[in-house]
Amino acid sequence: MKNPIADLNKIFDSRIRLGVMSMLVVNDEISFNDLKQMLELTDGNLASHLNTLEQAEFIKVHKGFIGRKTSTTYSITALGKQAFQAHLNALEKMINKL
Repeated sequence: MKNPIADLNKIFDSRIRLGVMSMLVVNDEISFNDLKQMLELTDGNLASHLNTLEQAEFIKVHKGFIGRKTSTTYSITALGKQAFQAHLNALEKMINKL
């Protein structure tokens, strides 16, 4: 019998990273502040999880300015979409076998 969790991606073990990816998969871009507000996180906590996703090349960071204020937004990469979909498929497969 195959290990039922073998196909799950460890990066998505965190509910915060799962939430970030869920929001990015349905939106072209989301700002840091919107993510922070929707997920009810502190700056440092969110930044840490975003860094993990960025290092895995699952998300892309876009930095710029709106007027004189800095603006940081995030988008999902093709690799991130593929990895997240594979994770969701593995979850669904696992649930359907129970």
